[in-house]
Amino acid sequence: MARKQGGKRQPDGAEAVRARVRALALVLAGALCPQLQAAALAPAAATPTRPDRGALGEAVLHVPSPDWRDQVLYFVMTDRFDDGDTANDDQHAGEFDPADPAKYNGGDFAGIARRLDYIRGLGATGVWVTPPVLNRWWDPVAHHGGYHGYWAKDFSRVDPHLGTLADYQALSRRLHGAGLVLVQDIVLNHTADYFDYDAGWDAKDPAAHLAFSPDSVGDSAPTQAPFDRNDPRKPGDRAAGIYHWTPKVRDYQDAAQTLDWQMAGLDDLASESPAVRRALRRSYGDWIVRAGVDGFRIDTALYVPNDALDDFLYSRDRDAPGVLAVAAGTGRDAFHVFGEGFAIDKPYEDVQARRIDALMRRADGSTLLPGMLNFPLYGDIGAVFARGAPPAQLAWRIEDMLRVHAHPELMPSFVDNHDVDRFLAGGDEAGLAQALLLLFTLPGIPTIYYGTEQGLRGQRAAMFAAGSGSGGRDHFDVAAPMYRTIARLAVLRRDHRLFSRGRPTVLQGSAAGAGVLAYRMTEGADSALVAFNTADAPMLADNLDTGVPGARLEPVLALAGEAPPLHADAAGRVSVQLPARGGMAWRVVADAAPRRSETMVSAGASEAPAFDATAGARADGSLDVRGDFDVSGTAPGEAQVMLVVDGDLAHARTVPVRRGRWRARVDTSAMVDPAVTHRLVAWTGASARASAPRLFRVERPWQVLAEADDPVGDDTGPAGRYRYPTDWAARTLDLRHLRVEGAGGALRITLTMAATSMLWNPPNGFDHLAVNVYIALPGQAAEAVAVAAMPAQNDVLPGGLRWNRRLRVHGWSNALFSSAGAGPAADGTPTVPAAAIAVDRASNTLQFTLAPGALGGASLSGAQVFVTTWDYDGGYRPLRAEAAGALFGGGDGARDPLWMDASPVLRLP
Repeated sequence: MARKQGGKRQPDGAEAVRARVRALALVLAGALCPQLQAAALAPAAATPTRPDRGALGEAVLHVPSPDWRDQVLYFVMTDRFDDGDTANDDQHAGEFDPADPAKYNGGDFAGIARRLDYIRGLGATGVWVTPPVLNRWWDPVAHHGGYHGYWAKDFSRVDPHLGTLADYQALSRRLHGAGLVLVQDIVLNHTADYFDYDAGWDAKDPAAHLAFSPDSVGDSAPTQAPFDRNDPRKPGDRAAGIYHWTPKVRDYQDAAQTLDWQMAGLDDLASESPAVRRALRRSYGDWIVRAGVDGFRIDTALYVPNDALDDFLYSRDRDAPGVLAVAAGTGRDAFHVFGEGFAIDKPYEDVQARRIDALMRRADGSTLLPGMLNFPLYGDIGAVFARGAPPAQLAWRIEDMLRVHAHPELMPSFVDNHDVDRFLAGGDEAGLAQALLLLFTLPGIPTIYYGTEQGLRGQRAAMFAAGSGSGGRDHFDVAAPMYRTIARLAVLRRDHRLFSRGRPTVLQGSAAGAGVLAYRMTEGADSALVAFNTADAPMLADNLDTGVPGARLEPVLALAGEAPPLHADAAGRVSVQLPARGGMAWRVVADAAPRRSETMVSAGASEAPAFDATAGARADGSLDVRGDFDVSGTAPGEAQVMLVVDGDLAHARTVPVRRGRWRARVDTSAMVDPAVTHRLVAWTGASARASAPRLFRVERPWQVLAEADDPVGDDTGPAGRYRYPTDWAARTLDLRHLRVEGAGGALRITLTMAATSMLWNPPNGFDHLAVNVYIALPGQAAEAVAVAAMPAQNDVLPGGLRWNRRLRVHGWSNALFSSAGAGPAADGTPTVPAAAIAVDRASNTLQFTLAPGALGGASLSGAQVFVTTWDYDGGYRPLRAEAAGALFGGGDGARDPLWMDASPVLRLP
């Protein structure tokens, strides 16, 4: 709920937080400087003054806070965005190489500043930058650089690769003059990796087994006090207690490890230390004052104790107050802080969503962090729009988002970012456009990762021509299709505020596969209908409740083509045919007088078709069946009806109506999951009338088609000489058994592994393993279609085998490809639906289920299956002569095959 406050709507509770912070700022501002005290005493505007979008306004460092519900953020990895000043590229420490994705590429503040027209044209209202602080420039153990900003060496200084403090201030002023806000990424959990315990760890003696790794300029510790005190062999450092001298996290399910051990080997700060807390408050408070930052994103917030977050935001320390008070002292009484909680739920679960919510609310219900990145929503967006999962999964997530979170409108939402695969790495542009339409029409702060609007597929590819992954050209094309789509969506959200301030009511979500997702957005008396079709064929969205009897639905956006004007029946319901991969939005207007040009639902003399009552139905009217079944019903005044199963108009069956009655048999041969509730309606087509739905479930047994054991301990590569990365604790790439089952055209592949890992807490339930499943389908094995090459693995399939479908799955990705366009360096064409994943760690089994549609409806008789294992992190993990950290050893990754274990080839009967 929301209420009127101060001339603009604010979420319940937000005004109380603002008042508390502002009062604290008045007390503390004088201790900081007279200028801040004056700013705190000055009346803050209800909304920031925004210049006309066509011209830059006055360049000022400090501006009042915006209404964050209405913002659209553009997330920039500064080093990869644009190189506006080549003079700062190379700091001559072996850290710079624009052709190497592991090193600094040259992007900087000047590059962002010169692209503000491009960013504004996209419809963004703010820029979020990766941490600008001085970083460790190169880590020889990880063979990676700190270009991303998350390996701090000094939290108080600007990294010279990005420019100077004056350059950052100039960017801030230009942003504010352009009507944009500045969000800065910050880290509270750790510094760069300077020490480790790879040789062992003794909790009672942190000096034992300790090893230091100097950076590229010879430093073995951060240069900022007190973070420079990182050596427990020194009595003073040990007594200061600035760090937890601990090893890498081994189990992310163990709260003690996640809070006190090293995440990804990065040196974990003692968040309970008053000295650490004070230094972090002072460092980041200075960025607000000196650089005019308007909001923070807190990296790895799940690994920072709640009391440390509370202290960081609300401390009453006069010498180093909480950052909200500092911000209020500059006139920002709604300084936004949102955390990163990289936690994605399994379908129809909200364990991680509630874990994330626990950082936004204290036990008494009051606000802690104002927002968190909406990772659970991201997970289901990708599953549905990129991988073809049933929209019911996303429908449930939207409803659960409202149940779990008090203020989802303050949670940034996204489709990809710097820590996950690009959407287009496994999805297509039609699905991306749908995903973005969802972001812009639901509560949350839409966040666009740089390059998404240009169709980039590389996780951290550069936008500028000289950078790695750019293909040797700039990517700032304002005529690019996705750029234009996002700009249209930003206008829609700006012109219809109910999309940023209203609440959704889910109306329909197809459960059997790709299909319909529809919801109604409502704010007060205003409402709108949004509908998607994720399938590759037209679908029927039936009986959508507009909430307004006799309502007129005026089109406000269609991703492609035009949305038809609609008119609801006397009960407020409307049914509509949705084009393949379409997305549409309508404004709901109370008007009972339809026009002839509109699709009619309520007009006409005939009644809507209806089903006869069926014996054996459940209380909700649904049926449980074991095969094909008969249905019958009425359709007065109609010559025929169409029986539509799960919205699928392409396979709808036309049934004649005689004397107002009809009868037909429902084909269930392609329905294999007994947990799925199918939806059957009788549809009149021309008069656009639909029956109430008949729901049913089908139980069909699986049959084992083929299986084989795989030798123990053969996870050593094709020549038996590969070695695991030294960070690996178990043989997670050793395949022990492969089983393939079938049911009605669906395929289920079960792998038994020597060991499984959840070290990194991945959403798919396993990590330190990437599986490739190659499937040869005899009905599609023409030379022009099937491919022998194993993309990016430097090898070809054994025995002359050629694949038609390839499944690539690891802890954070699940992508299915057809062989069209595939080759040694090309994945092929993304195909949906991707696999349903089930993991049983007790038995070390991974199970991937492919629906019949994923295989193109091909016969499984004579099909062949081949499986390989390796690891993947934005690309296949490197192979070097010597194994190290996260690097495989025993070969040359530029030419040697990238697989550790391979299964026998299984042929299905």
